[in-house]
Amino acid sequence: MTAANDIERDLRARYRQPAGVEQFGIEPIPEERKTVGWFDLFSIMFNFLINPGTMLSGGMMVAAGLSFQAAIAAGFFGTVVALVFYVIMATIGVDYGIPGQVATRAVYGLRGAKAIPSLLRALVSIYWFAFQTFAGASAIVAVLAKITGTTYPLVWVSLAFALVQASVAVIGFGSLKALARVALPIKVVVLCYLFVLFARHDDPNFEPAKVLSYTGAGGWNWALFAGWLNVTIASWFTNIADAADYARYTRSRADMWAGTLAAGALGVVLSTALGAYGAAATLGRVQNPLVLTAHVETSWLMLLVVIVFLCVDDWTINVLNLYSGGLSLSNIFERIGRFWTALIASVLGIALSAVPDVMNYFTYISLFGNVFAPVAGVLVFDYLFVRRLQIDVAALYDPKGPYRYFFGFNLVAVAWTAIGVVLCSSVIPAPWIPALLTSLVVGVGYTLTALLVPGATLAVRHKL
Repeated sequence: MTAANDIERDLRARYRQPAGVEQFGIEPIPEERKTVGWFDLFSIMFNFLINPGTMLSGGMMVAAGLSFQAAIAAGFFGTVVALVFYVIMATIGVDYGIPGQVATRAVYGLRGAKAIPSLLRALVSIYWFAFQTFAGASAIVAVLAKITGTTYPLVWVSLAFALVQASVAVIGFGSLKALARVALPIKVVVLCYLFVLFARHDDPNFEPAKVLSYTGAGGWNWALFAGWLNVTIASWFTNIADAADYARYTRSRADMWAGTLAAGALGVVLSTALGAYGAAATLGRVQNPLVLTAHVETSWLMLLVVIVFLCVDDWTINVLNLYSGGLSLSNIFERIGRFWTALIASVLGIALSAVPDVMNYFTYISLFGNVFAPVAGVLVFDYLFVRRLQIDVAALYDPKGPYRYFFGFNLVAVAWTAIGVVLCSSVIPAPWIPALLTSLVVGVGYTLTALLVPGATLAVRHKL
């Protein structure tokens, strides 16, 4: 029996977790388990971005007034900027095999990490799960109405859909990888079909030339464009503290960089473009391209295929949401195993899926961005310039070690996060892209304080 098997057996006994599920929660992944290559990570991240929520956001941008081209640009450039921050934090997973939430202990302190990034990420994971579920359920209701002639209650469809999705998340990383491999070809084929379906519709507004030239009410208006660029960056920043979660089984930095960057750039363009296409073709009236499909498609067989696509599409993104949410809860409640915390996150996500207000995407992501922008700045700048890519892994689990700081809190990190929330929410004007500017200002301020003020962050002296 290998050392990794011995560790898994001990973890299963300690947390009383069932066999056949991922046993590792907040614990580092052994080197022999780091076998994931770039394509598997590409599949996971590509599936992460080809989802009803991202498609819907593309439609929302056009409905808000952006042109078709401006909507795609906002999604693409916002993602590219945010990925710079994201892959830096994902490197921690490759190098040390630890979840991102555990790594935040080095920055915020053993208790601070639980109270700030872990708690926030758990809440956001549950929100993302409910938002994606409701967006997918809306399309399922529309397709079923077209097939059966009956309009089913949206809330009940959303709850049933949420329950089915949650069943896979509790299994762990192995289920993510297997599901991603199956979903990838299905998504690519159906996504291409949907583009062709829209382009060949007999309504002249659906013609590619008309859509490409659609200017919307605001076109490239900077204030509007900057607002959606900010929302795109902010939505990525909500994932910053768990970027390492999906990379900790990856065998090398090169595999992580290649898989993540390629999937991020391609996935967001395709998803945003489909949503923006549907909204532009309907002159901004229909924001959800999957709902639009139910009105355009006439073949019952293809409508059934669309339902399969919807299920697989939502499933892949929401398994990731509950997986990261479970790891966040594991970091808060260390005595509860990953399986059980994923189950708790699933129950909360299912309950929230019955609340239609989760569809108020722009408002909620803007609010989350006000908090996660400074968190992203502190985490990335600390890892790059204060710790210089070095973390004392053993100290992350030592209650009396260097990451204890002041009663478990790094007051410098907490203070700069609070300053950043005020900057992002009340000081920096919307046209200045508050999420990005806040992360940079807070990151520089935190770094200067940590390096220039004696004793500001005592753990810096205990680096490896």
